[in-house]
Amino acid sequence: MGDTFIRHIELLGYEKRFFPSQHYVYMFLVKWNDLSEKLIYRRFTEIYEFHKALKEMFPIESGDINAENRIIPHLPAPKWFDGQRSTQSRQGTLAEYCYTLVNLPHKISRCLHVVSFFEVRPDDMNPITDSQIRKPEVFLLPKDAKKNASDITGPIVLQTYRAIADYEKSSKSEMALKAGDVVDVVEKSETGWWFCQLKNKRGWVPAAYLEPMDGPDESEEQEPNYAGELYVVQKSYTAVEEDELTLKEGDTIEVIHKLLDGWWVVRKDETTGYYPSMYLQKSGEVNTPKKSGLRNHNIPPRRSTIRNAKSIHNKGRKQISQETYRRNSKKYMQNRRNMRGNLQKKDIIPEKNEQEENKSKAQPAIPPRPSKDLIMNRCTESTRRKIIYQRCAESVARASITVRKP
Repeated sequence: MGDTFIRHIELLGYEKRFFPSQHYVYMFLVKWNDLSEKLIYRRFTEIYEFHKALKEMFPIESGDINAENRIIPHLPAPKWFDGQRSTQSRQGTLAEYCYTLVNLPHKISRCLHVVSFFEVRPDDMNPITDSQIRKPEVFLLPKDAKKNASDITGPIVLQTYRAIADYEKSSKSEMALKAGDVVDVVEKSETGWWFCQLKNKRGWVPAAYLEPMDGPDESEEQEPNYAGELYVVQKSYTAVEEDELTLKEGDTIEVIHKLLDGWWVVRKDETTGYYPSMYLQKSGEVNTPKKSGLRNHNIPPRRSTIRNAKSIHNKGRKQISQETYRRNSKKYMQNRRNMRGNLQKKDIIPEKNEQEENKSKAQPAIPPRPSKDLIMNRCTESTRRKIIYQRCAESVARASITVRKP
């Protein structure tokens, strides 16, 4: 057991390949203890052979001696004919298997057999293909695929982008580009690093170096939200350009525009500027090792800093100036303050009006009780008879009481 070990294995989906014959391979993103991330491809038959060898190495933990002692997860054997349906339906089981495998005791999860199986092979970096045969079809796994693995119904159509300038990679996980290279984007990260593939090469590329083929503007880019979302700075950054902000760890800011290149427009008090999104975390969210690891990576470059950029589009990309951000932000905040002031006035004024209205109203006078004769004159005949009868009954009662006295 060496010093190198696997932190996490994530199943991304599978590919349908057509060379040398039609077959399927699973795509795994393997995250290592040095914070590097590697993309590998494995057939299910390879995975099952690996699983059988692992059980032979650890017979107690595999339950061969006593089934109650088994901790190595189960894995169904491959079918005689593995088609697309079985490849797709097996993804939930395979994702759970990888999760359990990495969390086994270190003597198993960090053994040489496990580490070597998930290491990058030459075929992972440069898959054997035939240019005359169509490209592999990629089927990506949804984020909630553990619950709904059957949601994958067809191949994911990857977006095509073009490199506007040469890019030299600075780490093994990145991919170098030449101006004019056309790449397929597999994953767009909010950090501004996109995972791309170019023929037989795959790796992370700064989004600022890429442009859409159908136009200069990003159709997925959101509009500014001047209401702002609260974020907390997780790592300090000192501004290099005039339109950037210098913030310290722990500062609370508002994000008003999320841009795909990983540089977001943020607001601190009434000042706005660009800040690396990978150094921010949404207020209330829990920090994770994955997020902490991302902050140790390089900040993606901004498009304004790229030299010799050449676009195929006649029109330039739409870009909002910081002056426009500041002006619209101040206008929004002023309107918000005015609305709050008006609401407070509305809450206070009605109370005063009610009090004044109650004071101004004169209390109605209580009319005097009418005399008995007046009642007898104005009442109906029926009421008059009842009153006379009641008076007679009261007189008889008083007379009887007087007679009984000694």
